[in-house]
Amino acid sequence: MPKASMQTIKAPKIIIFIFFEVPFDSNMNRTKNRPLVRGQISPLLAVCFAASCGVPGIALLTLGVNPLTGALGAFNIFLYTCCYTPMKRMSIANTWVGAVVGAIPPVMGWTAATGSLDAGALLLGGILYSWQFPHFNALSWGLREDYSRGGYCMMSVTHPGLCRRVALRHCLALIGLCAVAPVLDITTWTFPIISLPINLYISYLGFRFYRDADRSSSRKLFFCSLWHLPMLLLVMFTCKKSVLGKEDKNDPLGESRGRAMEIRLP
Repeated sequence: MPKASMQTIKAPKIIIFIFFEVPFDSNMNRTKNRPLVRGQISPLLAVCFAASCGVPGIALLTLGVNPLTGALGAFNIFLYTCCYTPMKRMSIANTWVGAVVGAIPPVMGWTAATGSLDAGALLLGGILYSWQFPHFNALSWGLREDYSRGGYCMMSVTHPGLCRRVALRHCLALIGLCAVAPVLDITTWTFPIISLPINLYISYLGFRFYRDADRSSSRKLFFCSLWHLPMLLLVMFTCKKSVLGKEDKNDPLGESRGRAMEIRLP
């Protein structure tokens, strides 16, 4: 089938899908003032804007960075629009799928810099993946009435106990992930030590949220997650292993450096 024909078929489906989403979002306080819900922009304009950002963005990543990063970007757009968004009204599994969507961007940053999908990329993705559960589960706890009115399947609405348990588990998982970083030779051993206090603190708030199950504990956990992630990544960056140091370790005699000098010098 010609590409033009395929686009002609896909565009109406996307527009119809957006039309179906608008009535549900209009029932929620956090989404009722969005431009599409209020009718300030048309669904067709929204689709055109999304396409004008997504298509050139993927092309730029593929041609200007590397194909792997472009492929991850395309996969993430697909995962968000075609899997996560419809699943919000079908199953609480949408939270796990959404966490994968949030974990892919730092993986793309790693692949953009290195050109490979190695242990460092997976560790960064794992940290972002686990961080999102205390962040979102705490946020959704205070929005249970909103999600219920909108008809969305969220753990905080349908499985409140699971919502709190999952948040606590992933708070504790962050401690383990940070301990793995020096084992994989990504950071020095100072990273899990320096990051331990902030990871213990968010774990403590995760436990309070699990035990108390109230709006106050969920807000404290949510606001902690806002500064926890940038601080954790800053510590990780500060404690990262030097690339030159790794090269010297793998090449103690400096043969590769000598070969490079031979190439440069006439």
